Amino acid sequence: MKQRKSIQLPGFRKGKATQGMIEKMYGEGFFYEDALEIVYPEAVSAAIAEAGLRTVDTPYDVDITTISKDAGVEMKMKVTVYPEVKLGEYKGLEAVKMETEAADEDVAVELANMQDRNSRLVNVDDRAAEIGDTAEIDFEGFVDGVAFDGGKGENFDLEIGSGSFVPGFEDQLVGMKAGEEKDIDITFPENYTKDLAGKQVVFHVKVNEVKEKQTPALDDEFAKDVSEFDTLKDLKADLKKKITGERKESAQRAFEDVLMQKVAEGITCDIPDAMVDLQAEQMANNFKQQLASQGIPFDQYLKMTGTTEADFLSQAHGPAQEQVRMDLAVEAIIKAEGLEATDDEVNAEMQKLADKYGMDLESVKKYLPAAQVREQVIREKVVKLVADSAVAVAPEAEEK
Repeated sequence: MKQRKSIQLPGFRKGKATQGMIEKMYGEGFFYEDALEIVYPEAVSAAIAEAGLRTVDTPYDVDITTISKDAGVEMKMKVTVYPEVKLGEYKGLEAVKMETEAADEDVAVELANMQDRNSRLVNVDDRAAEIGDTAEIDFEGFVDGVAFDGGKGENFDLEIGSGSFVPGFEDQLVGMKAGEEKDIDITFPENYTKDLAGKQVVFHVKVNEVKEKQTPALDDEFAKDVSEFDTLKDLKADLKKKITGERKESAQRAFEDVLMQKVAEGITCDIPDAMVDLQAEQMANNFKQQLASQGIPFDQYLKMTGTTEADFLSQAHGPAQEQVRMDLAVEAIIKAEGLEATDDEVNAEMQKLADKYGMDLESVKKYLPAAQVREQVIREKVVKLVADSAVAVAPEAEEK
């Protein structure tokens, strides 16, 4: 025992005194702490299992009422258990489902984006700069005749009208030609950086080049260049199909989200604070890991946002409450409907993930626990059950 190793009695080497001698000198309760440490975890787990309890967290307010060689150990403790959940309506619900068919205007917008991505800048030094042109400029800013840090640039490409620079700067480039120089007067906004907020600044600017954007014509040659299709007509048809498919998936997810929110709101139960606290901590830890993966220390994030870790946890309680409520609702439906996932369904889901991320099935099985995938498959069955029985309402009908 731990304490026995540290005891030294006359006539015995340290740690070699017998249990009987130690108990005679210090009392029979001397080893109770060691004994409790050994039997406590197993005893508590057995007691919880025997009582048929599903606990949220570890026991607290532990009170040892009896402990002796003859009577053994008797203790009282409190545990937080999962709440009783009464389901509300989860079949036959109504929710808005957005229209998904792509219009010709949607296809035109996507084609314009494709034109823009395949455009090129061409020098037009024979004319003055206009809105939409890109000017390559050298510039340096001065406050009261003194250059300030960060106010200088060379060979900088600036799209006129993009709003990339301080308000008023780009407008004053309009009309300038390649090779021209001039001073531009600017007053920085009040909400700008502390050193420059509200100050009058003079930028000396030289235009090196003026370039205009040239976009390719929308014709069959364009279709051949940017896709696997030989005609613009076929490209348009494919775009319409893809946009419609993407909108259909998005509309279905939004439809399901609203339905599941209604299901969660419809349950009746008393949610223990401990469940919300644990969920909030888990959300916070997940966020910390995301920051770490981006190379951002959590304490640095707190400084940047002007908050504390306590405030951060407090802000997580709202979303945590909603997530706990949703989890309880899903679990209640699983129980009510007797939903399960077969091994074949779990393997099929793993294969889908393997195909999606370009991995082999065995690698997915190695890094992704089957229990986690099984849980996901069952949750998807819950959502499908709710959505399949629901009524989709058109946005116009809901407004009436």
